[in-house]
Amino acid sequence: MQHRVLAFIGAGNMSRSIIAGLIQAGYPAERIIAANPSRPKLDELASQFGIRITQDNAEAAREAEVIVLAVKPQLMAGMLAALVAELGSLEGKLLVSIAAGIRVERLQEMAGGHDRIIRTMPNTPSLLGLGMTGLYAPPGIGQADRDFAEQMMQAVGKTLWVEQESGINGVIAAAGSAPAYFFLFMQAIAEEAEAMGFTPEQARLLVQQTALGAAAMVEQNPELSLQTLREQVTSKGGTTAEAVKTFQEQGLMPLTARAMQAAVTRAGEMETLF
Repeated sequence: MQHRVLAFIGAGNMSRSIIAGLIQAGYPAERIIAANPSRPKLDELASQFGIRITQDNAEAAREAEVIVLAVKPQLMAGMLAALVAELGSLEGKLLVSIAAGIRVERLQEMAGGHDRIIRTMPNTPSLLGLGMTGLYAPPGIGQADRDFAEQMMQAVGKTLWVEQESGINGVIAAAGSAPAYFFLFMQAIAEEAEAMGFTPEQARLLVQQTALGAAAMVEQNPELSLQTLREQVTSKGGTTAEAVKTFQEQGLMPLTARAMQAAVTRAGEMETLF
């Protein structure tokens, strides 16, 4: 991986996760800078990972070859305007956004016309190094920049490029929001297990270990479709078959499709807010 000077503007959980993944992968700590208005998160990052820290965004950005935009979406315009005003321009720097809901075109406007920008959409399991990140680069972004952004996000999990920026909203529906879908389904199973007489602790153990095992079976059998994996544990006339039949009769598949499309629609609406 290229070891460019890397500045994180914002020191929240996602920045911390990416920094942790990079350091673990051998990225030089002295080539990472984190900027944040308050000290506690910065001090923790410096203590744990040995990176450089500053409370001055412009100081971090001035030296950086790559700037990770990791502030809240509602703060992005003001932060970038201040950077451009302080530095004059962002020429020569790659911007990588991990902020939800802001299109590349809008980021370019916020950055004073700077067009060397890659947009990413990581999900919360990135905090454990098990993330799924969608990436989009507009035409004109060089392969070296694409490679750097991809390798950086691979420090916290798997990555997937989308050819059109609208694909980022699909990533949100299928991965960004999806952990909550699984949590909801797990909650439903656990609550019914409790109704059957298991303690909350027992119900959670049953659900979390089964979910972990099912995900591992998917990962370790890439040659098998999800349908085939499901069929392999669904004996004809057995208990699983009755449960699956109930899900299908109650419309689980079309309900899931509607939920995902609702996420896509809301993602599009959010892009108009910033």
